[in-house]
Amino acid sequence: MATQDGGAARLMRLFDGHRLTPTQRRIAHCLVRRAADAPFLSSVEVAELAGVSQPSVTRFAVALGFDGYPALRRHLREVAPVPQAERSDSRNEYQQAVEDEIENLRQLRALLADPEPVARAGRLLAASRPLLVLGLRAAGAQARGFGYFAAKVHPDVRVLDEGGSALADRIDAARRAGASALLCFALPRHPREVVDALEYAKQAGLTVVTVADSSFAPVARDTDLLLPAAVGTGLVFDTPCAPMMLGRVLLEAMCDDLPDAQARLEEFDARAAARGLFVD
Repeated sequence: MATQDGGAARLMRLFDGHRLTPTQRRIAHCLVRRAADAPFLSSVEVAELAGVSQPSVTRFAVALGFDGYPALRRHLREVAPVPQAERSDSRNEYQQAVEDEIENLRQLRALLADPEPVARAGRLLAASRPLLVLGLRAAGAQARGFGYFAAKVHPDVRVLDEGGSALADRIDAARRAGASALLCFALPRHPREVVDALEYAKQAGLTVVTVADSSFAPVARDTDLLLPAAVGTGLVFDTPCAPMMLGRVLLEAMCDDLPDAQARLEEFDARAAARGLFVD
């Protein structure tokens, strides 16, 4: 398992620091998501998986400093020797989708071996009064879920889960009220409104923390601290188990920097018991 854990992380370190075009970021994202297979894929297979042309894959390899794709593939076999994923012929598509999500969680576990980025994010979120949480369309559920729990320990959480012209107004209002940070959940397909909102938030002086499906997502440009967590793509609709888990980890990190978090939770539990809010 250790080699599978490290494969995606090694690939991300290889790609980080390079100025990649949107097409090249798409290829990088594809390789990270297929970390177990990446050292064995041909340029034609990568092009087909990423939905790009074969010459684009060659240009991607050159952008990373290699003579061509064969040189990149040799390098991947040397530095990220991950055995091809074992897939049982007896698995049906639903079981395989679950297996893919398990692999996404393994990749997240490997990335969390360095806790500092999450700890830094927790400090930024805890210090913001109010705290903005943005998530549109597919990411709306992630933003609302985070906001629901965060409101139990943070004094002022404002969830932005609807687009439109009022979105900038709400960012302005929060900034005037003292907000210093915005947490964004960004999942594919990435709405243009989210990209525009993050650009506006940065211009307004907010520090942006983003949970995205990849370090190469379109929101990376206007993000100060990006935390990647892959989504599953084996079913008709993507499955965001890893982003949800990362959101809970961020809640934990934020609680660590809110000295009154435990007191707030105990107060909530007392009120809930008095109201008979829960049946268990």
